[in-house]
Amino acid sequence: MSTSTASPPTSPTSSVSTSARTTPDWSQPLAKLLREATHEAHDTVAQSPAAKALLSGLLSKEEYVRYLMMLYHVYDTFERGLDRHSTHPVLEPTYNPTLLARTSALSSDISYLLQAPSSSWKSHPVHKALTSSPPPALVSYIGRLTELSNSQDPTGLLSHAYVRYLGDLSGGQTIRHTIAKAYGLDEQEGLGLEFYRFNEMAGQKMAGQGEMKRIKEWFRESMNVVGERDRRVKEIVLAESNRAFELNADLFDCIESQEPIDDDDAAPDTESTYPVSSVIAVVAAACLAHFLLVTCGFTGTLGYQKLIAFEEWFDQFWKGLVETKSA
Repeated sequence: MSTSTASPPTSPTSSVSTSARTTPDWSQPLAKLLREATHEAHDTVAQSPAAKALLSGLLSKEEYVRYLMMLYHVYDTFERGLDRHSTHPVLEPTYNPTLLARTSALSSDISYLLQAPSSSWKSHPVHKALTSSPPPALVSYIGRLTELSNSQDPTGLLSHAYVRYLGDLSGGQTIRHTIAKAYGLDEQEGLGLEFYRFNEMAGQKMAGQGEMKRIKEWFRESMNVVGERDRRVKEIVLAESNRAFELNADLFDCIESQEPIDDDDAAPDTESTYPVSSVIAVVAAACLAHFLLVTCGFTGTLGYQKLIAFEEWFDQFWKGLVETKSA
């Protein structure tokens, strides 16, 4: 994908704050500095409406595929830069494409979701529309990664590795499960879910949460080794990490929600409603549940049995309420 139509911004334009509230303690390990310096930016991205929609499986399938396509171009540019500078003293300690690389996995997922061969999904109308008129945020993101890759000092690529890879690892199985449920994918087969799969460090088995945590610890420890060599590395990586979060936030903003239905064309409202008496009954049941929890307790083996019995009772109560309404 060409980025010649626009150049990367010379200064951040996102609403994510990059200013540090306090002067960093440069004696701290690089990983700790990053965690503290990017905490606000991380929360801003995570709480954005588009991020919530994505992580809740609320995007249309086409829009989800479009987002994967944007990520594909980001990772393709980014990982080619890492390959190019694989022996650079700052990047070499965390360079492990067999373990971390995502470009191929993204291509595989896009191919499966579109039911198109890996060799031809780029000619799909969704991708052609994306590349013929790419969102400015995507152009800026790719432009920045290209700029770093072509620089004599590619240290900033470590920041993007930190933000992207550790973010992917932290989401892990939870996001994978959400996406599988949202788009009818089989978690056991894993087709369409390769982006969220990481293998164990010492094998080809799929990494669980514990192994993903170990991978993140290895990555942080490797970064710390690099950071101790030169304070300048810490300064560059910190500054670029906030910029990486900004670029990701802007990319989330490119996610398009489905067009609302015009009121004149909308179908009659058939949303289920419940009479006030039914609502009061539910509230009363909730109050009873709270009373039982506080006074009787649901701890221990006997408590667990009581909890199961209560859940069965409430399930029957709710079903009866629904049946009464529909009768």
